[in-house]
Amino acid sequence: MKKTLAIVLAVIMCVALFTGCTEKTDGNDTAKNNTFKIGASGPLTGDAAIYGTAVMNAAKIAVDEINAKGGYQIEFNPQDDEADGEKAVNAYNTLIDWGMQVMCGPVTTGSAIAASAEAYKGRVFCLTPSASSTDVTANKDNMFQLCFTDPNQGTGAATYMSENMPGHKIAVIYRNDDAYSQGIRDTFYAEAQAKGLDIVYEGTFTKDTQTDFSVQLTAAQAAGADLMFLPIYYQPASVILTQAKAMNYAPTFFGVDGMDGILTMEGFDTSLAEGVMLLTPFAADADDEMTKAFVAEYEKRYGETPNQFAADGYDVIYVLYNALLDSGCTPDMSASEICEKLIAQIQTMSYDGLTGKAMTWGSNGEVSKMPVAVVIKDGVYVSA
Repeated sequence: MKKTLAIVLAVIMCVALFTGCTEKTDGNDTAKNNTFKIGASGPLTGDAAIYGTAVMNAAKIAVDEINAKGGYQIEFNPQDDEADGEKAVNAYNTLIDWGMQVMCGPVTTGSAIAASAEAYKGRVFCLTPSASSTDVTANKDNMFQLCFTDPNQGTGAATYMSENMPGHKIAVIYRNDDAYSQGIRDTFYAEAQAKGLDIVYEGTFTKDTQTDFSVQLTAAQAAGADLMFLPIYYQPASVILTQAKAMNYAPTFFGVDGMDGILTMEGFDTSLAEGVMLLTPFAADADDEMTKAFVAEYEKRYGETPNQFAADGYDVIYVLYNALLDSGCTPDMSASEICEKLIAQIQTMSYDGLTGKAMTWGSNGEVSKMPVAVVIKDGVYVSA
């Protein structure tokens, strides 16, 4: 009897163990088959960290919102590429090893150009929040942009000036060894010429000479420029604003999206940016409910007002998620299978987000949406 009881107990234990293992495995499979893996890369350290940090912070808000609704989930993995092309490729490879199915980014143009070549070969769909050069998407059918392209920014700035700031004498200072800055300058200059704007001075600089702009500012002032177009990033722009103030030169400064971030730059006197204008796809003071809710959540989590890069990052996650659902993608599909579906889907979809209403995409990867002019007033961006 004891022997029989022992056998029965042994059988019961085996069944229990088998059942427990089966339930655990099924649970893991369910989680795996319910979760898309979205990778991201951008500068989280270094000079351009303001951009990458804003994108990733806001992307996490979007991921949390989506996951809280139930249904398919998102696992989000941001990597630091320090705005360096070689490190961006390393970050991309790290994400591939992790199992990335779709990519948010890279954030900056140089990194995106380098990593997009790898993503094209590997057939991974990418939507960059803020890499704006046309070289990012050129000859790559899997690479799309959420931000305005460099040509669009240059054309938009010239159009805005001709319609709202006629009669000004314009100076341009741009970085001639940077694809972003050079690209915007070229289309701005062409459009400015076509619209009869008066460009009285152009000055250039390089990465190695962006600590002293006294020569350029002196020449612009001597030429009588009262409007200065700066198709550059916020770091050199902060130097220009500081040095212009020191020499009592006060033109109206007009920037581009790369200058968004100057208000949160460590050690910068934000009063120097008072009155600076720029075209952006996002204004944090907009009164629509979507913007107000996003700004409130971002300020609650991170203690600062979100810039346009944050809004870009938030929109990217929602565009990717909606495209995944609407194209019939499932988490058990490979990155290459998903890539082909999203390439077709994004060219047929429209999305209302923080950075634009009825956004659409063409086969060249460019987004279609309207910019918003903002001006810095009392240390914050307000609609112009």
